[in-house]
Amino acid sequence: MQTHARAVVIGGGCVGAAILYGLAKRGWADVALLERTQLTAGSTWHAAGLIPSYMRSINIGRMIAKTIEIYEGLEAETGQHVGWHKCGQLRIANTQDRLDEYRSYMSVAAVQGIRAELVTPQEARELWPLLENKEMRAALYHPDDGHIAPADVTQAMARGARDRGAKIYLNTEVRGFERMPGGEWKILTNRGEITCEHIISATGNYARQTGAMLGLEIPAIPIVHQYWITNAVPEVVERKRQGLPEMPILRDEGYEGYLREEGDGLMFGPYEKTERLKLFAENGVPEWFGADLLEEDFDAVAWNWERALELVPALGRVGIKANVRGPFQMTADELPLVGPAWGLENVWLAEGVAGGILWGGAIGYYLSERIVEGANCLDTSEIDPRRFGDYANKEWTRQKVRECWGTHAELHYPYQDMPAARPQKTAPSYDILTKRGAVWGVLNGWEMPNWFAPEGVEAKDQYSWRWTQKGHYVGEEVRAVRTAVGLVEMTPMTKFEVSGPGAETWLDGILANRLPKIGRVNLSHHLTKNGGVQAEYTISRLQDGTFYLISTPRAERWNFDDLSKLLPKDGSVQLRNVTNERGCFTIVGPKAREVLQGLTEIDLSNEAFAWFGVKSGTVGLATDVRLLRINYEGELGWELYHPLCYQRHLLEALLAAGEPHGLRLIGLHALESLRLEKSYRAMYRDMNPELSAWESNLDRFIRLDKGDFIGKAALVHQQQEGVRQRSVTIAIDTDGASSLIHEGVHHEGKLVGRITSGSYAYTLGHDVAFALLPVELGKLGT
Repeated sequence: MQTHARAVVIGGGCVGAAILYGLAKRGWADVALLERTQLTAGSTWHAAGLIPSYMRSINIGRMIAKTIEIYEGLEAETGQHVGWHKCGQLRIANTQDRLDEYRSYMSVAAVQGIRAELVTPQEARELWPLLENKEMRAALYHPDDGHIAPADVTQAMARGARDRGAKIYLNTEVRGFERMPGGEWKILTNRGEITCEHIISATGNYARQTGAMLGLEIPAIPIVHQYWITNAVPEVVERKRQGLPEMPILRDEGYEGYLREEGDGLMFGPYEKTERLKLFAENGVPEWFGADLLEEDFDAVAWNWERALELVPALGRVGIKANVRGPFQMTADELPLVGPAWGLENVWLAEGVAGGILWGGAIGYYLSERIVEGANCLDTSEIDPRRFGDYANKEWTRQKVRECWGTHAELHYPYQDMPAARPQKTAPSYDILTKRGAVWGVLNGWEMPNWFAPEGVEAKDQYSWRWTQKGHYVGEEVRAVRTAVGLVEMTPMTKFEVSGPGAETWLDGILANRLPKIGRVNLSHHLTKNGGVQAEYTISRLQDGTFYLISTPRAERWNFDDLSKLLPKDGSVQLRNVTNERGCFTIVGPKAREVLQGLTEIDLSNEAFAWFGVKSGTVGLATDVRLLRINYEGELGWELYHPLCYQRHLLEALLAAGEPHGLRLIGLHALESLRLEKSYRAMYRDMNPELSAWESNLDRFIRLDKGDFIGKAALVHQQQEGVRQRSVTIAIDTDGASSLIHEGVHHEGKLVGRITSGSYAYTLGHDVAFALLPVELGKLGT
C-alpha cells in the first residue's frame, strides 16, 4: 500500500466509489480508497437499487438528477454494464390530502426540470395493469425514474476512478487516525500507515465507529429493511413475450411500500412501522458482519403484505423465491450527512446515507467539487452534517431514526414537527407558555412556539396542504404586532461572543459589511469564496474589542465551526458560543416602548435609543440584559438577550406590564407572515451559499469600498459581468392554500423563476413570497 496520498476515501460502497470517481474526474489522481473487505460488501450489494426523483426540495431534486445523469453516462465511459432500467415510477394517491401533496409538487417538478405528470386512475391502470385499486383518486408519474444494479454501478465508478490513476486497497481496515504537526492526517490500518491531506469518511454502517475514532458523534444509526422476490409471475412473463415495456416502480400508500419487476417476478419492499422497526449495530457493527444478510422478519410487515395482496392479487398467486433483509444507515430527516466534519480540518463526511445508490452519483460529484473547488455550484446546505447540533446524541438519534423510517411512507405536511425525542431542550419559559396555549415546534433541539391556541381551542397543530382554522389565530397574532404589542420567545437563536485585541481586524476580514461602532448593531454576511451567503449575523459592538453575534438557530454548530476554522493561530481572538447561556424575548409593536419603559431605567426614546442601537442594563429584576433595538417583525421593538436564570421573572414581568396594552404571545407562524410582509429574508431559503449576495438582493449590506473580505473578488467580478437574476417580493392572489417554497413563477405563460419562501400575509390579505426572477422582470409593477 502506498504511504502518501492527497485524499483518502474510507469505505468501498457505492458512495465511497462515487467520491473516489468524482475526485479523479476533477483531476486529483493521487487519491486512494480503503475498504475493510470487498467493494459493495456493506449495504450496497443487497440494496434494491431504486432511483426515485420525487423530492419537494429543488436542491435535493437537482442532486438526484445529477445521480441519474452520471449513471446514464457510466456505461459508455467505462465499458461496464450498470443495469440501468429507466422504467419510470408511479405513486398512487388514495386520499385528498395525498392528491393535494402531488398537485403542490407539480410546480416544484417544473422548476427542477424533472418530468412529472398527474395521471387519472384509468391511465395509472394502463401503466400498471396488475393494480386493482378501487380507491385511487389519481397518480403521480415520473417517466425518467428507474432502478439500477447496485454492485454493477459501484464497480463501474471504481473502474472509472482507477482509469484516472486512483488506487483502491481491499481488505484494508482503518484502526485509527493521527493529526500530524504539519496538519496532515495519518491513517493507521492493518496494512500499514498512509498520510494524506484530506480524509473522506464514507463507512456506511460503521459511521458511528469511524466517527468515534475522530472524536465525532455521528447522528446516524442503521435500520433494518427487507424485501421479497417472487417466482415468475405469468402476467410479467406474458408482457415480456409481447415486447411490452417494464412496468413502472409502483408505490401505493395503501400498502406503504414499493413494488417492481425483478426478472420474471416481482420485488416487494414494504416499509416497517415505527413500533416494528429494528435497529442494527447501535453499539458497533459485529465482527462477523460483512457481506451478510439478516434473518427474515415477516411479522414486522404482515399488514403490508395483506393489503398488497388485495391491491395486486398477482403478488399472491406465486411463490416466494427469496427474502433480502439487511441494514443501511438512517438519519433523523432521512437525508445524508455530506460535507465538512465539525471541529476537524480537512475531514469530510459522507455518512448516514439512507439510499446509497440513489445518492451515490450526486455525493461523488458535489462533495468532490466542495473539496477540490472550495465551494459548490448549488446549495447543498440541506445535507450538510453540521445541520444537527450536539443535541443529536445517540439516544436522540435512536428515537428519531425509528420515527423517520417508521413513518417514511406516511403523508407528511408542510412545517410538520414530528413528536419523537421531545421535548428535549426547553427554556425556563416553557411551562408558562404551555399554560397559555403554546403549540410547540422544534428548532435545533429547542422547543419553540408555532402559535398560541386561545382558551377553549385545543393546543395541537393542524397540518394540511390547505388553510386550516389555526390561520384565524395566527392572523390575530399578526394584527397584535401591527396594532398593539407582541412578545416572541426567541431563546433558540444562535449567539456567539467574539473578543480580543484582534477581534475587529479578524471579523472585518470575514464579513461583507462594515463593523458597527460601539453601542450600534448592523446586519452582516459571511460569504463563500463564490460570493454566496454562508451565514447572516446580527452583530453588535458592546465595547472596544467585544462583539455579540446572533444567527439562525439551525446554524449553531455550522456557524461556530466555520468561524472556529478561521480563527488566527496567535490567540488574539476568542470565540465563545453562549447560545445556552442567554435567552431572548422580542417585545414588538406600536406599544412596545410603553410596555418596556416601565420596567427599565434605560431611556427608550428615539433620541436616546435609536434604531439599530444596543444597550445593556436592568429590566425588572433581571440584570445584564442586552437590549437591541432591532427585530424580525418590522415594527417598533427590542430584542432582550438575558441570562437564562432570569427568564421566568422577566417573562412574568413583561406579561404583567403588557396586559394593559393588549400584549399577545406570538409564534413562529405569525413571525413568518410578519417578516415576509416587510421583505426580510430568511437564511437557507432566500439567502444561501448558491445565490450570490447580489442575487439575494443584499446590496445595502455589502461594502466593496472597505478592505478585503471573503467573497469580495467574486462579487466584484459578478458586478462587472452583470447580475442576471434577483430576489424580489411578489404578491400572489390565493384562495384556500398558500405558496410554500420552490414553486414556479410564470410570466405570459412561461416559467421564468421560482419562489424561495412564501406564506399568507395577514395584514395585506393575500400571499407574499420572495421570488428569484430575471432582472428585467424584477421591477415594481411587473
